Amino acid sequence: MVQSLNTKIDLTIKATAFTGLSEYGNIIIGDKAFEFYHQHDPRKYIQIPWNEIDYVIASVLLGGRWIPRYSIQTKKNGTFTFASKEPKKVLKAIRVYVDGQKMVRSLGFFDVLKRAFFHKKNKK
Repeated sequence: MVQSLNTKIDLTIKATAFTGLSEYGNIIIGDKAFEFYHQHDPRKYIQIPWNEIDYVIASVLLGGRWIPRYSIQTKKNGTFTFASKEPKKVLKAIRVYVDGQKMVRSLGFFDVLKRAFFHKKNKK
């Protein structure tokens, strides 16, 4: 069994980690790290200490009423994407440990198109 990095747990919630295949388990937010543990296989886990997080990126739809998924971009190991039952509650718990300047919205579909169009227009 894996040893948790946290000494105090703030939030535990069911979630899905998108790591190639969808993996179901629990997210644990505590005083030392963000952790994901697979519900059946104890060898599949993700532990991200708070000082290792570079950005928390939320996909926000319908004017902020729906957050289907959020990603944690680390300084060394890339980006991990998660979805949970109550994403707003998870993001509020993360905000206690991560600076608000590091919590950003992802670009929307039309923003990506607009950025690509203006980039090509300015390049000519």
